[in-house]
Parts: sequence; structure tokens; C-alpha cells
Amino acid sequence: MADQPATQPEAAPGVKGEVQIHEPDRAQRSIARRSAEARATVPDLELSAEVDMEPSRPLWSQAGYSVTALLLRACAAALREVPQANGAYRDGRVELYSRINIGVTIATGTSYTVPTVFDCDTKSLDALNSETERLSERAAGGELAPPELAGATFTISNPGALGVASTTPLIVPPQAAALAAGAIRETPVVRAGTIVPGHLMTITLACDHRILYGAQAATFLTRIKSHLEEATA
Repeated sequence: MADQPATQPEAAPGVKGEVQIHEPDRAQRSIARRSAEARATVPDLELSAEVDMEPSRPLWSQAGYSVTALLLRACAAALREVPQANGAYRDGRVELYSRINIGVTIATGTSYTVPTVFDCDTKSLDALNSETERLSERAAGGELAPPELAGATFTISNPGALGVASTTPLIVPPQAAALAAGAIRETPVVRAGTIVPGHLMTITLACDHRILYGAQAATFLTRIKSHLEEATA
């Protein structure tokens, strides 16, 4: 007779203490639905790279530019260079978009929202920095309008701002890819054969393998890395 699968015995009443039931709000239900859809339907490929953030240090540590603004500019340039990443898989076909609109994940208490920065490739670093600040303020106040939450062709998140070393982003179907950035960390690096202080950041790309294959995804990630390492005001 085949072994029967083990089952966990029911806990005695009260063994877990008082139970509180919290009903998710509309935003949390939407996140749960999208997360389940992403994991169930997207055959994702994940790649990571270490970015040398020392050259851009004057921007993010002295000039007041956010890392999110730097990510927006770098990703926008890379999306223009690798147009396959600025697309979607829909109904068995690949759609490629002419506009580069990047969704930015913003935490809002117990939830998060993803407003869109439109036409990122046409905006200066100053403009991107100002727009992300404005969207963050509007998100915190629950003031974002539906048009501000639509139209993204790519998504980024910056959990590094919360001290996270690295993470894998969730793709927002039907988008082709998403990028997450970890915290900038001070660490020894080797330059010209000498160990010196440096600053590194891990970026992780998740992409839909039906749109971006390994070589294309690697090229895209490498271009993002290069633009971050070459960043100037």
C-alpha cells in the first residue's frame, strides 16, 4: 500500500493566540491578483549585474539627485537601444512601443502603487528627478489619478532605498521586463590592480523569455549598467 502524504494536525483552539482577520483593500486585492498572474503566466528569465556607482557619486550623494532618477534615465536610454525590451507579449504576438513610459514602484504604507513617468527618453535628469518627487508626494497623499497609473511600457523599483541588498522584480504583464535596484553599498574594489574604497549597487532584470532571450536580455542589462556608470548631470 502506498504511503499516504503526511498532514499537519489541526492546532488546538487558542494555541496561536487571538486571531485577527484583516480584509485586503482594493489596492491590496489588485496587487495580489497581478502578482499571481505574473508568477503563473510569465516564463521569466532573471539576470543581475554589479554597477560601479563611484563615478556618479557626486550626483547621488552631493547634488541631490535620487537613484530612481538615475535609473529612469539609464533604463530609458537602454530601452531606446534595445527596443525589444520596450514591448509586450499579448495574444501570442509581440508589441513594440514607440514611447518609453516607465512605471516607478512607490511604497504607500501597507501597499504600493506604480505611477508612470512618460517619455523618459526625452527628459533631462533634473526633470526626471522633479517628476519622481512629485509622483511620490501625490502617491503618499492618495492623489494619483488613473491616467498617471496607466501606459507604462517598463517598470522599475528601488528597494535599495529601504536597505535591501538585492531583489528580483515582478514583471507587470504584459510588459517585457522589469528592473530592481539594491542599496548602494560601500565596499573595497580593485582599480588598476589596487584595492580602494568603492560603491557598488546590484541591479536585477526580470524579463519575459517569450520576448527577450538570454543574449538580448544580457545586452539590455549591460547597457543599463553602462549608462549608470557613465552618468553625468
